[in-house]
Amino acid sequence: MTAERTLRIEDRLARGGLAVECLRLPAWLFGAASGCRARLYDRGWLPAFRVDAPVISVGNLTAGGTGKTPLVAWLVVRLAERGWRPGILSRGYKGSRDGANDEARMLERLAKGVPHVQKPDRVAGASELLGLGVDVIVLDDGFQHRRLVRDLDLVLVDATRPWGLGPDPSGKMVRAMLPRGLLREDPRALARADAIVLTRVDGVDSARLAELEQELSRHAPGRPLLRSSHVPVSLRTGGDEDLGVETLDGLEVDLLSGIGNPGAFEATVTRLGARVVEHRAFPDHHPYTPSDLAGLGSRPLVTTAKDGVKLEGFEPCPWVLDVALSIQQGEDALEALLDGLPEGSSRRERRALHEGLHG
Repeated sequence: MTAERTLRIEDRLARGGLAVECLRLPAWLFGAASGCRARLYDRGWLPAFRVDAPVISVGNLTAGGTGKTPLVAWLVVRLAERGWRPGILSRGYKGSRDGANDEARMLERLAKGVPHVQKPDRVAGASELLGLGVDVIVLDDGFQHRRLVRDLDLVLVDATRPWGLGPDPSGKMVRAMLPRGLLREDPRALARADAIVLTRVDGVDSARLAELEQELSRHAPGRPLLRSSHVPVSLRTGGDEDLGVETLDGLEVDLLSGIGNPGAFEATVTRLGARVVEHRAFPDHHPYTPSDLAGLGSRPLVTTAKDGVKLEGFEPCPWVLDVALSIQQGEDALEALLDGLPEGSSRRERRALHEGLHG
């Protein structure tokens, strides 16, 4: 018996069909506009602004989840270990009444105490972070936001769905611009990246992974290619009790998610030994209502950390599966890029003061 799964717009796009193929023309127009905009920035005809602190962009090519939030959390920890005062800057897509969206609330747990500004005007948001004493900025989902100059561009590619959509009925991965597919830029834009981070590499076989890496190297020659996966680290109850991920082994469970790649979440739960009976997969950033959980509760209900912050107080109360980024290959290259970040004036002054006091 296979799990019952909700059909999402991404599934319909991957399946194709006459109505979907009618989106080829607007996709071509979108691609032309995206390429034109990129060339205007490349030639300096559109203005870009630098702030007095290094900026690290974490982004991707697609509309949808590649696992950016765990990498943002990984980065701020490594930066703090180096003596930096990191801050996180994001657009705040689909924020709640208090202004914070699901990713912001998730980062509050993963990166406690790290200032986080959500503002559509990222240049103004960066200035706000500097006013909070931040001396290095991690720009979440910033690859296409070129108005803010960055010192390091990290681009994530999901190994299970590198171009945003899953396979078509013939088994071939669909590669198309929005709205026919999920690409926001042509893969050739990867030439702007300083490093490419492949995520969820544990979800594909070695031959497919090697083929993907060869293609990425053609688009971004000489750039470091990192391999990473999202490792389950805890299974929490509504009261934050850690049950241990081994609890899932042998259980029949239902899943609830509103993320970019629900298939990867389901695969993770399955690898932990659970049998998924039903998976209600809603669109990314879905605003939950009690009716979304109707009929659930006869089996343990499992959700993601991103969804868990929005499901607090709901019945049935789901278990939350926490994951962390694990880099299997290329971590040294990323550490070297972090070591090479330039210093803004506030960090130089603080370091000079420290050396003066202890010199």
